[in-house]
Amino acid sequence: MQGAGNDYIYVNAMQEHVFDPSSLAVNLSDRHFGIGSDGLVLIMSSKIADFRMRMFNYDGSESEMCGNASRCVGKYVYEKGLTDKKSVKLETNSGIKTLDLTIENGQVNLVRVDMGEPILDPVKIPVITDNESGLLLPLTIDEVEYEITCVSMGNPHAVIFTGDIDKLNLPEIGPKFENNQIFPNRTNTEFVEIIDSGHVRMRVWERGAGETLACGSGACAVLVAGVLCGLLDLKARIDLRGGSLEILWNKFNNHVYMTGEAKTVFEGEIDVLQEGQ
Repeated sequence: MQGAGNDYIYVNAMQEHVFDPSSLAVNLSDRHFGIGSDGLVLIMSSKIADFRMRMFNYDGSESEMCGNASRCVGKYVYEKGLTDKKSVKLETNSGIKTLDLTIENGQVNLVRVDMGEPILDPVKIPVITDNESGLLLPLTIDEVEYEITCVSMGNPHAVIFTGDIDKLNLPEIGPKFENNQIFPNRTNTEFVEIIDSGHVRMRVWERGAGETLACGSGACAVLVAGVLCGLLDLKARIDLRGGSLEILWNKFNNHVYMTGEAKTVFEGEIDVLQEGQ
């Protein structure tokens, strides 16, 4: 399934036993020798919500949260008849998220995710800085100084407002942001070109996955960073390489909402040799 081009392999782990999902994510995500994806998502039962999601990146590392993946989970559980709810509570490693489903002819075509409150405390993001906030921190990469604004949406993000993003060599500079020593847990990095106060374009270098076509939590971090820097309105359209997302920061409850499509690409079965078989 894919949301704005951010594609993952989804497994109903309530029916299938997945041994060593980290290694499985690496093997299946390979676009030449596997199925091909940005990672692996397990849909699981939960004692505190309707369902639970675990997400593993292309490199096998586990992430706290993925907005695009959560939308796809909402589509999956509804269309597979695992729930008839149009508002689904999803347990993630960064807390419980609410998925509001828009249904047309029995199919889920839009999902709005309540991504919760943005985290702005540098210690909790985390980012190492002497500043009280992660706003407009200087960071030098390859002798170029960037201003980064750090936000966590359950996972860490470094947002950079810049010029022509199409000219950026992300495979070269992306890993240098991701693995910089100021990010104890590594970071996702968003490079943002402003069209106007309600519309931006972005490219993203995802922690553990490289450049992807979209990052939902990253789009949320971009809006928050843009508002904090006085560049964006509280609601904006974020254009990514794989599609567009609508992001809203509701200042009444301090929650960020993300709305976008979720699509099934294909379904299939694969035999995986697991320990003990």
